[in-house]
Amino acid sequence: MRVLSKSRFKLGLECPNKLFYTGKKEYVNKKQEDPFLLALAEGGFQIEEYARMHYPGGILIEGKDGDYQSLWTQTQELLQQENVIIYEAAFLHNGLFIRTDILLKKGTQIKLIEVKSKSFDPIDDYLFVGKQGGIIAGWKPYLFDIAFQKYVIQLCFPEWSVYSLIMMADKSKKATVEGLNQFFRVSKKAGNRTGVVKMIDSLADAGDSVLGSKDVSSIVSRIINDDLVYSPELNFTNAVRLLRENYLNNTYANWPTSFNCKSCEFVTSGDDKNLKSGFKECFQRQHKWDEPEFSKPKIFDVWSFRKGAELFDRGVYFMDELTKDNIGLKSEAGNLSMSERQWIQIKKEVDSDKSIYVDVEGLRDEIAGWNYPLHFIDFETSAVPLPFTVGRRPYEQIAFQFSVHTYYEDGSIEHSQQYLNNTKGTFPNFDFIRSLRVALGNDNGTIFRYSNHENTIVNVICNQLNSSSEPDAPELISFIKSISHSKVDSTEKWAGERDMVDLWDVLKKYYYNPLTKGSNSLKYVLPAILNSCEYLQTKYSKPLKDIALSSQNLPDTHVWLTNDGTLFENPYKKLPKLFEEWTQEELDELVSGMDELADGGAALTAYGKMQYVDISDAELNELSVALLKYCELDTLAMVMLFEHFREQIK
Repeated sequence: MRVLSKSRFKLGLECPNKLFYTGKKEYVNKKQEDPFLLALAEGGFQIEEYARMHYPGGILIEGKDGDYQSLWTQTQELLQQENVIIYEAAFLHNGLFIRTDILLKKGTQIKLIEVKSKSFDPIDDYLFVGKQGGIIAGWKPYLFDIAFQKYVIQLCFPEWSVYSLIMMADKSKKATVEGLNQFFRVSKKAGNRTGVVKMIDSLADAGDSVLGSKDVSSIVSRIINDDLVYSPELNFTNAVRLLRENYLNNTYANWPTSFNCKSCEFVTSGDDKNLKSGFKECFQRQHKWDEPEFSKPKIFDVWSFRKGAELFDRGVYFMDELTKDNIGLKSEAGNLSMSERQWIQIKKEVDSDKSIYVDVEGLRDEIAGWNYPLHFIDFETSAVPLPFTVGRRPYEQIAFQFSVHTYYEDGSIEHSQQYLNNTKGTFPNFDFIRSLRVALGNDNGTIFRYSNHENTIVNVICNQLNSSSEPDAPELISFIKSISHSKVDSTEKWAGERDMVDLWDVLKKYYYNPLTKGSNSLKYVLPAILNSCEYLQTKYSKPLKDIALSSQNLPDTHVWLTNDGTLFENPYKKLPKLFEEWTQEELDELVSGMDELADGGAALTAYGKMQYVDISDAELNELSVALLKYCELDTLAMVMLFEHFREQIK
């Protein structure tokens, strides 16, 4: 049986064409592979189990996800009761199917409670609908989802009154018990849909609740009545009709392509040769593209291209159709403007020019202002809806790890400091900043970060210290202000004498490498520079002991770079798998359920698993070692970028 479920309804709102490709194994789907999205999903499942405890005595509708009729039959039987609480109640009507998170029935009154792992400020009067009267963009998918649920319930029971609420983390509340997060254990052995094992029996064991509810009944009614629309082209009524008809009949919607297609998850890459591309089929169907068109550089790939949507709607699809005029080329004194950098990318793509662009004088002047020794830092952080420790708020930032590489004027490189909090049940931020102060406080060397994250985090810790009773808070705050600058929305303004230099910003101002395809993410920049720079290739193909590079986590015989015959392999792929030498019996006892750690999403997941009170010392050590190696490579990648810059200005 094919049904339009609420998840498919949400997907169809993004693009009706996606419903033709979803769930078909022959088509690639990148969202199924994203570790960061998987980490977010785990947090959502924890919140769902926690929310159910606020409504005890509920009955869970169980069964196979695809057995729609059976789930609906179970729900109907329970709804015959005058008063009942149901978890995962199922409703089926004429090809429309929904399951509710929590449903409360009292007579003919229904409370539909949708649980979200998002957070809210209870005094925000414009949380869902903005001052101009439209739905806040980030909330549209969630509110239309709830509207769809109410709509299907009302089709099944027209005489009932349905009230809609969203239950989520309340940022004004604090955890009043230690280890709240770990009371809801994500586990492959859970044996239920959420994959969460509850470690407590009642809500009282979890202290004061950190969740809150917002009544969205009025907004939901306005959506169903088409007073609030998803987009100018799609209101609720049309969406239900169009998406139901196309999904049930397995037909392609032929929804017009747009610049948003650049983020389509149904697009193949080099590793997906045996899978079909929904993206490609859309452009074949609607634009009659063939291999020549697909091989041409497209405007989708122009970095941060704000004019892209307007030009796409005018029929401009390829970079060779772009001009200085239609991209709005403007220059800036002293460095590349955004549009100048875009134009460099466009010209190099169109001309198949693989040479690197460098503003040699600008980059040389920038580097001349840096003081040795140079310190390259990277943080690993976590922000979860259910706090790990008492006194902390939902989604409050936790800084649990850093790495520092130091580059000396003689060219030697030291992995000089690292920090990892792997002690269960402790709030690490203040010890984190103390350790960072020790790592950076012995000289006046320039400090480097990559992007804004590190500056944001030390601002957060500064605010936490201001409201703390830590005896050394004044000294730590002074240190923070010396290496950072205040955020735009900060009431107190500062700019430290050693304010961290952002290598991401330096790269954007003075450098462009065509191998990055316009991306400035370090995970794209690193492979690009390694395959462009003979100096790096020669140096890092040798053991650490031969290149004056120390490591706190790897043997001095370790080699970072290998060549597969055509390209130098991304060093992140050389990070070892977790638990490689463990026996099957030992693997069966794991509580983390992880097998590799090679990205930020996996890192924050690993930290959460390390907080389990019953994790063994051996498993804790394995995760710790993996995190240390991962973070070390993050700062070494920044060193490599600096060395590459230095080679460009010789």
